Amino acid sequence: MSRVCYFTGKRTVAGRSITRRGKAKHLGGVGRKITGITKRKFKPNIQKIRAVVDGRVCRIKVSAKAIHMGLVQKPTKRDYKPSEQSA
Repeated sequence: MSRVCYFTGKRTVAGRSITRRGKAKHLGGVGRKITGITKRKFKPNIQKIRAVVDGRVCRIKVSAKAIHMGLVQKPTKRDYKPSEQSA
């Protein structure tokens, strides 16, 4: 299964990490220089939760932002008690 949010569609995106060295000009240096550019991934905060979707309870992958926004409807707590067995 992929790392994609069920509600918002957030997914892993590619980017770059830029490494710099030196002192900024406004601080008295000669300026910051780029010494390396590396590929990296930005991963969303995906959680696997039980939620009510189309009236049924199922496990889905949802971003933490979708949970905070209230897009997820959690199932009700079960009030289950095992029945007494008569022997």
